[in-house]
Amino acid sequence: MKHNLSGHLAELAARWYFRLHGWQILAHNYITGRGTTAGEIDFIARKGNTLAFVEVKFRRDITSAAYAISPTQQKRIRTAAANFLAKHSAYQAYNIRFDAVLVAFPLRLQHIPNAF
Repeated sequence: MKHNLSGHLAELAARWYFRLHGWQILAHNYITGRGTTAGEIDFIARKGNTLAFVEVKFRRDITSAAYAISPTQQKRIRTAAANFLAKHSAYQAYNIRFDAVLVAFPLRLQHIPNAF
């Protein structure tokens, strides 16, 4: 439970970071499908005509968090993003990017635009 709580707090901190930098949070914990082909996005944010699909990674240190987004997970995030765009056609003309927010406690946060 402690790890799960830390992950939720990391996601909350990342969303607040985005809000403080002028982003609007459109959705969080967006899940498409179930099972092995399911996709999940920690949160989706919009600023101007840019749409960011954001993965948050919490680890003991920032370096460990940086290596925690696997190619399989990247594929699932892309699948979920495609699903989101198919359901929300108003965003299809937006600039799309996949960001990462790396979090370590005590609170250290690093935002990486276009992470993958």
